[in-house]
Amino acid sequence: MKNLLISALLALLFFGCKYDVVPETEQFTIPAVEDIVMYEVNVPAMSSNHDFAGVIDRLDEIEALGINTIWLMPTYPVGVVNSFGSPYCIKDYTGVNPSMGNLDDLKLLISEAHKRDIAVILDWVANHTSWDNAWINNAGWYTTNAAGDIISPAGTTWTDVADLNFSNADMRLAMIAAMKYWVEEVGIDGYRCDAADFVPFDFWKQAIDSLNAIEGKDLILLAEGARADHFTAGFQMNFSWSFLSTVKNVFTLNSYVSTLFSTNTSEYAVVPTGGQKLRFITNHDETNINTAPNVYGGQDAAVAASVITYYLQGVPLVYCGQEVGISSSSAYGNALNWTINPDILAQYNAILQFYKSSFALRIGTLQTYSNANVAIFKKYLADEAVLTIVNARDINQTVTIDATLQGEWTNAITNEPVILGESIDMLPYAYLILKK
Repeated sequence: MKNLLISALLALLFFGCKYDVVPETEQFTIPAVEDIVMYEVNVPAMSSNHDFAGVIDRLDEIEALGINTIWLMPTYPVGVVNSFGSPYCIKDYTGVNPSMGNLDDLKLLISEAHKRDIAVILDWVANHTSWDNAWINNAGWYTTNAAGDIISPAGTTWTDVADLNFSNADMRLAMIAAMKYWVEEVGIDGYRCDAADFVPFDFWKQAIDSLNAIEGKDLILLAEGARADHFTAGFQMNFSWSFLSTVKNVFTLNSYVSTLFSTNTSEYAVVPTGGQKLRFITNHDETNINTAPNVYGGQDAAVAASVITYYLQGVPLVYCGQEVGISSSSAYGNALNWTINPDILAQYNAILQFYKSSFALRIGTLQTYSNANVAIFKKYLADEAVLTIVNARDINQTVTIDATLQGEWTNAITNEPVILGESIDMLPYAYLILKK
């Protein structure tokens, strides 16, 4: 008994007097798909050191934004042959880009994220590799032309990468083994799969079945694509490209707001129960061309577009820097300035934290109301209702309020009481979020 007591005391001292000594990664549970609020991390842009430590340093701010899942853009070594530096030019599927840190640094990032109840998913580039990837030496693993030469993906300008041949069983097994490595050995929580529409259905089915067979591990699986068969293959989410186009048209071409509702309906018509669309106003591909404030017509317009996009239906995605209103694509080549536009950050924090707290917004029934210029929609579940009103124009709007919506509400952001009458005046790009 004396020896047992001494052992217990030593254990308490060693573990800092903590009674619960179970590793934090064993306690972490990934969020349900319908509860995900996702943040895309461009690792080099997060800090002046361009590394994993810079991401760790911002995890508290990411958590404060209401985020429970981060997607890391590719963290693998980048190829050199024919390369122009894209992180999607993968030289080694089981390696770590040394400019970002080492494997232990990545594991620490995952551990620190899990302590904050944030899942971590990696970007998986299945369609192609760099020209100097070791796989290039395996005959038959790549697509070739009539002369037998390996080619880049057909119909693209992606000359920095070599197209993989999914008719080759050995290549498939090697890829699946690499995907399992990051789950089993490193502890990641899933994948965002790049260019998923380019990869055949039967491979995704084979790979996802293998990943789902890993004991004791639930995974988040997101396809960067729009094919309906992604869900049949086992993905829980895919990208809302059609909705992105529609929201741009509403804000830049004055398309009727009703097109947002019809696009939402058509996108979800092929999504099975439990599946979700990823909804965003920008991502790294979009921002490489132009940032959200410039696309939508200014900072206020970008926030207004975000409110509609995040609250209507689907899983919200924030691209790093969006929350502080980064307005120059070139800013991503250096460390982002996180101190600019604190008013924009405060709005995103409030918008997403309320989303995270509201069952009605995440899983409630949607009801829409007709207006050419202003988005008006309600989400409700049991005794909770959320009414969202967003002016999608750069001029004042007087909005007629449906009789069923008139009466007492509470402003979801300020918690102040609001009485809705027969009409309401909305400033350019203003939004109003009400709850009861």
